[in-house]
Amino acid sequence: MLKDRADRGYRVVRAKQKLWIFLFLALLSIFFSPVNSWSDIYSFVDENGTVHFTNVPADQRYRMFLQEKKSFYLRDPVQYEPLITEVCEKYHMDSALIKAIIKAESDFDPYATSWKGAQGLMQLMPETAYVFNVDDVYHPRDNLEGGVRYMKYLLERFNNDLSLALAAYNAGENAVLKYNLSIPPYAETQQYVNKVLRYFRAYRLHQ
Repeated sequence: MLKDRADRGYRVVRAKQKLWIFLFLALLSIFFSPVNSWSDIYSFVDENGTVHFTNVPADQRYRMFLQEKKSFYLRDPVQYEPLITEVCEKYHMDSALIKAIIKAESDFDPYATSWKGAQGLMQLMPETAYVFNVDDVYHPRDNLEGGVRYMKYLLERFNNDLSLALAAYNAGENAVLKYNLSIPPYAETQQYVNKVLRYFRAYRLHQ
């Protein structure tokens, strides 16, 4: 009986060790990859102490071990350089300008959410995301596609006046129209326009 208990105890310890090893390897794969996705992982320990893993739990003994997470994106400007260039070329926009807007809006944090409800790299409001068919505001490509198209629209709307387009991006186009096609007298908006223009000049120098 003591031997049986010792064997069971040994199998439990071994099972726990295997679980921790698997979890450690899973976490390494998550955090050392810029973009990751995985399915739900289920596990159970059989009577011999063997740990089983699957993403298709056909046995009722399986229990959730690691739940699916769609993506994990890093807050790294360099990571988004190729994507920004690609999307800007697609819509004939200046990548230095888009990087300047992202820097001012989210500082390249794809999960940024403002207290007003703006979301993602380019801080799209839900209604803007809807108009420009953005499926996932926290997905860098989706967010960039929507934000670049929105900025292109604003530039066309205000006859390529960059300052007015930026003011509209921050305060809304109706605010620019309300003040007779000028930057609204809001401290936040005026500071925003100056900040983006400053970043824009800096990014252009390094293009």
